[in-house]
Amino acid sequence: MSRIGKKPIEVPQGVEVKVDNNTVTVKGPKGTLTQKFLPAVNIALEDGKVVVTVASEKDGNLHGLTRTLINNMIIGVTQGFEKALEINGIGYRAQKQGKKLVMNLGYSHPVEVEECEGITIEVPNPNSIIVKGIDKQLVGQIAANIREYKLPEPYKGKGIKYVGERIRRKEGKAGGKK
Repeated sequence: MSRIGKKPIEVPQGVEVKVDNNTVTVKGPKGTLTQKFLPAVNIALEDGKVVVTVASEKDGNLHGLTRTLINNMIIGVTQGFEKALEINGIGYRAQKQGKKLVMNLGYSHPVEVEECEGITIEVPNPNSIIVKGIDKQLVGQIAANIREYKLPEPYKGKGIKYVGERIRRKEGKAGGKK
């Protein structure tokens, strides 16, 4: 039995949760999220709390996952999620043009990324990007897609990395000679 799955989820003030045939809809001040879950998991709303149970022990791996996904939906519609990226390298920069993120990453052309529905991309300065939204999975995926355009390299550290990410550095060709 999952320890995380056993905990009931508190529904905060101003958030409305509807459970309809294993489809959970969460409506809050920042928006609405809907997700369908497998029938092996039972989701119930009791006394202002969401309770997740499983029918059999063999479906125990879905217990904690389902509870965490529902909790992330509630956090998303109340607070939202964000991922911060940092650009390192001479001449590497980002700027916002309307709903597009335009990045100069040392290629012969600028790289453009469109904002999708439910996601906002902010550029507070030319070397940082912040991806915000209410869906945790979508925020992480968009940030990973942006990072993939220029992965940080281990010699000089040039590229796009998450804020707080540590890049293992390597010595160059001359590092071995002493």
